[in-house]
Amino acid sequence: QVQLVESGGGLVQPGGSLRLSCAVSGPTGGGYVMAWFRQAQGKEREFVGAIRWSGGNTRYADSVRGRFTISKDTFKGTVYLQMSGLKPEDTAIYYCAAQRGVIFSNWPSADYSYWGQGTQVTVSS
Repeated sequence: QVQLVESGGGLVQPGGSLRLSCAVSGPTGGGYVMAWFRQAQGKEREFVGAIRWSGGNTRYADSVRGRFTISKDTFKGTVYLQMSGLKPEDTAIYYCAAQRGVIFSNWPSADYSYWGQGTQVTVSS
């Protein structure tokens, strides 16, 4: 059973930066995709980006490409979401998710089996 725990959320001013972490535990050997999603109040959950746990392929939503970067440290068992140039519309609860055996084209829409509890990010002056 894969377990995910997010941290690092908070309040940040527009234009600021924040780094979220997702601590990963459990059997993640081979084939897992680690994704970040977000859900703003009153809106549907949306894909932010993802990274392959074994390897370095990444993919981003158009809305965050060039501002957000996903990375991983497999030794520490952690996935990161570095956010810069934050905008008020980035305000949401951010979730880490994991799924095995997802092909690249399906990363945004796959049915992820494992989810963290979420961490709130608020961008406001």
